[in-house]
Amino acid sequence: MTDGRSRRLRILADLIRGGTVASQEEATAKLKAAGFAVTQATVSRDLESLGAVKLKRGGILSYSLPDQLGAGDWSTGRLERLMGEFVLSIEAAGQMIILKTPPGSAHLVASALDQARLPDVAGTVSGDDTMFVALRDGVDVRSALGRFARMAGQDEARLA
Repeated sequence: MTDGRSRRLRILADLIRGGTVASQEEATAKLKAAGFAVTQATVSRDLESLGAVKLKRGGILSYSLPDQLGAGDWSTGRLERLMGEFVLSIEAAGQMIILKTPPGSAHLVASALDQARLPDVAGTVSGDDTMFVALRDGVDVRSALGRFARMAGQDEARLA
């Protein structure tokens, strides 16, 4: 990583921690004001690199970093709301559960699952609209699949 990129990421993280970044456009403008020649695409990659997610706190939607997310942010009710809102389909394959979301939403649900520290989940990997949930050894996939379907408010999940 170049020194300029490292510095830009530190500045962006500081802006987010200050609770002052509500959109990619706003982050781009603030970084430009700080002397960085950035585009929205660059800022988008930087936000993803930092693991930033948008959360509504106190009625205000803004970016937060993973270290700012406490257990209270990802209560079971919140996780269920996120899954109910964003998860379109659920399918199991081996010891993995695959969740499909609308474009740009997989990271939000994956981060919520990681923060919830569910005992059956070893971790997640997310892309733009798909995430893989790795189950711990010995976890019954059918049971986990049913729990995920219930959390997402879905009647049906597929076992591949």
